[in-house]
Amino acid sequence: MAFAAPSLKGRALRLLSQREHSRAELERKLARFEEESGTLAQALDELTAKGFISETRVVESVLHRRAARLGAARIRQELQAKGLAPALVQDAVAMLQATELERAREVWRKKFGTPAVDAAGRAKQARFLLARGFSGAVVARVLHEASKPGGVPITPA
Repeated sequence: MAFAAPSLKGRALRLLSQREHSRAELERKLARFEEESGTLAQALDELTAKGFISETRVVESVLHRRAARLGAARIRQELQAKGLAPALVQDAVAMLQATELERAREVWRKKFGTPAVDAAGRAKQARFLLARGFSGAVVARVLHEASKPGGVPITPA
């Protein structure tokens, strides 16, 4: 028994059941399945009207999944790649920047735990934190505090 191909709305719902997607992401993923021009936009409009697509939930989902491990710059990049409104991205990044130092300390503690003994080790730790999207000033502060006696707590909290 052959089954008919899923509709655009069905495909969108399947994607949304796995994780939150922005409208731009859904348009990008489903464009190849659109047979008539305008049907994808209509399907996405219906899903948005019913509350299945929400940019706010996408932002909350990304922050919940990624904020503990990544800096504000990296999360900004991810949110922008999802095609979210610039104001929404700006608000999320501003909120993250308030806790960036504490999050960078925790990421550093989990990965390294002890201060580097030489310049090569410090550079490695700095590259690691910078690649995670933490700002240069925050990285410098974390490494400076770690090198001082009584700096960043080394034992798990």
